[in-house]
Amino acid sequence: MRELTPLHVRGVVLPDDTTRDLWLVGDRVTFEPVAGAETISDGGFVLPGLVDAHCHIGIAAGGAAISTVEQALAAAVIDRDAGTLAIRDAGSPFPYPELDDHPDAPRLSRAGRHLAAPKTHLKGIPVECSPEELPAAAAEQARAGNGWVKLVGDWLDRSLADLGPTFEPEVLAAAIDAAHAAGARVAVHTFSETAVSTLVRAGVDSVEHGTGLSLDNVDEMARRGTVLVPTMINIETFDDIAARAQEKFPGYAAHMRDLHARFPEVVRAAHEAGVPIRVGTDAGGAIPHGVCADEMLMLHERAGMSAIDVLAAASWEARDWLGFPGLVEGGLADLVVYDADPRADLRVVRDPRRIVLRGRVIR
Repeated sequence: MRELTPLHVRGVVLPDDTTRDLWLVGDRVTFEPVAGAETISDGGFVLPGLVDAHCHIGIAAGGAAISTVEQALAAAVIDRDAGTLAIRDAGSPFPYPELDDHPDAPRLSRAGRHLAAPKTHLKGIPVECSPEELPAAAAEQARAGNGWVKLVGDWLDRSLADLGPTFEPEVLAAAIDAAHAAGARVAVHTFSETAVSTLVRAGVDSVEHGTGLSLDNVDEMARRGTVLVPTMINIETFDDIAARAQEKFPGYAAHMRDLHARFPEVVRAAHEAGVPIRVGTDAGGAIPHGVCADEMLMLHERAGMSAIDVLAAASWEARDWLGFPGLVEGGLADLVVYDADPRADLRVVRDPRRIVLRGRVIR
């Protein structure tokens, strides 16, 4: 790859709220002037690149597994071109380690395949495990990803005609321990009230969706530092899911509608309790790519998070959490520039003026 021209950016850098000059040398940030650097932006508001902390570039529209690396890259580029410069792929049925350092792809923090009990997730997506197999499978998927394991904690249980846990608490705890021993963190899909309480206490690192969280749960998450990734865009699909299930599973349908209706207050309560929130869209499958800004606005407008807290959840705090340093000396050369202050009007995040990934101008 040819050597990149040093770049110069000047603007109000968040979260410091200080007008300063940044020089991008290759893939690194410096505050030391660089002779011959090309000024690509002067003025505006500069943020470390946005993060989608729950995304699936390995799942195609409609929920099927992709079959080529090129398909994964195409999905990632849609996110990149909207300002999302780092992605945590929360489970992919298709491996694509070739993209970990690809110059056109956002930074990637990946889980391997979802781990689920038989017939408790979308067909062809997870590795289906018996209780006895789950801990070893967690260790295997830790090696398949590059930092994360994804567990499916609950799903529609046809015998209950409602949501039900996929594994017993001791089995989940053993799988979490196995993933941690293999050097991975654990994300867990959970919608129901019963499973999420078990999983938080078993030591998961992040709760995905979390519609069934109670006040006791959020206090425990805050105490442990367990992250919540609400995926509010995904939860907006619950009424449609309920409508399709109404005839065969009316109790499940009613439960899904109730979870949807009260979810903004669940997220608000978690945030107020001090639970770390991260922005995630669940893009892939039913949710299109490139909608990180929409998720940010939902957290602001529906869950009542302040604009600065949403920006932190989508940018500098999320990048620190995933190990992708922001706009600090020696940090990574990923940034977005907005003409107006997104703290004053968060809708600004829909239209970045400049996008720079890995020290290269994307827009």
